[in-house]
Amino acid sequence: MTLVEDRENIIALVDEAVLSGCRQTTACKIFNIKDRTLQRWRRNSSDRRCGPTTEPANKLTPEERDLIIKTSISPEFVNLSPHQIVPKLADTGKYIASESTFYRVLKAESLNAHRGHSKPKSVERPKAYEATGANQIYSWDITYLQSTIRGEFYYLYLFLDIFSRKIVGWDIHLTQESSLSSILIEEICLREKINKKQIVLHMDNGGPMKGATMLATMQKLGVIPSFSRPSVSDDNPYSESLFKTLKYSPIFPSKPFENIDDAKIWMSKFVNWYNKEHLHSGIKFVTPESKHQGMDVEILKNRSELYEQARKKNPNRWSGRTRNWNVVTTVQLNPLKQKEKANIKQNHQLAS
Repeated sequence: MTLVEDRENIIALVDEAVLSGCRQTTACKIFNIKDRTLQRWRRNSSDRRCGPTTEPANKLTPEERDLIIKTSISPEFVNLSPHQIVPKLADTGKYIASESTFYRVLKAESLNAHRGHSKPKSVERPKAYEATGANQIYSWDITYLQSTIRGEFYYLYLFLDIFSRKIVGWDIHLTQESSLSSILIEEICLREKINKKQIVLHMDNGGPMKGATMLATMQKLGVIPSFSRPSVSDDNPYSESLFKTLKYSPIFPSKPFENIDDAKIWMSKFVNWYNKEHLHSGIKFVTPESKHQGMDVEILKNRSELYEQARKKNPNRWSGRTRNWNVVTTVQLNPLKQKEKANIKQNHQLAS
């Protein structure tokens, strides 16, 4: 069938669909064409944009294609890119094709990304946890605070309770060391009266987090470790969000800190403001301190009653329910996606 005959058939099928009540745009989408393309075909069935009618003279033969693929996946070249394969072949007196041709063929066969041992290992998603109260799941990380000396920074160690969003511990040091983080977690567990196996501590894969001293201290305290996946930025969202709040807050200094003592003085003020004055959007705009102490229940109850009274007083100003002031009862860390939940449910059904 020629291209002209093919287009005539498409025009006839579209016309038939339109007569049956289908929109022309919808019918065109089925054939992967635009309305304007159909109009052009109607005006001139002998459209000059027919493309080539003969194959290129320099097209690879099937045998040459197969040779490129076999060479690329051979034990000798399976872990090399075409930029390395072609020179190595040239050194042995062989020429099969150019680098660009190798890349084009491998891309068409879905072999361009990774082959052999170079294929990256899949990293499992961190275990999902759910906090239903304070002192169940902590998140911690380290961020930089700029000093007046170029290239020198102060390191802020920050521990956060993800349920209440309260900063439960912090310190600032000149270096990043697991021994310093282990001292801080011990102080936090003592101050918050944490029992063994009570809390999960989520962190990334940095040296201060996975150092031997820190891991030994956590084991001694009975703290359950949880680690982010390598190079995945959103596996530790609570700490990252807190650092953004810290550095974009109106009280963050516009100039670098003169010394580490100045940094600690400012940080002490920030923690007091954040824990006791800042109304956090993630916990229905109550302070982290009130949420940590369980006082948010009464606060949100009073707000709900106030809004209900306002609605009864002027019902015409309310089109529906009042604002949702329900207490946040659960907070999830590394929650499963809907597809993952469905797969787990299906596996359980098959097992039963």
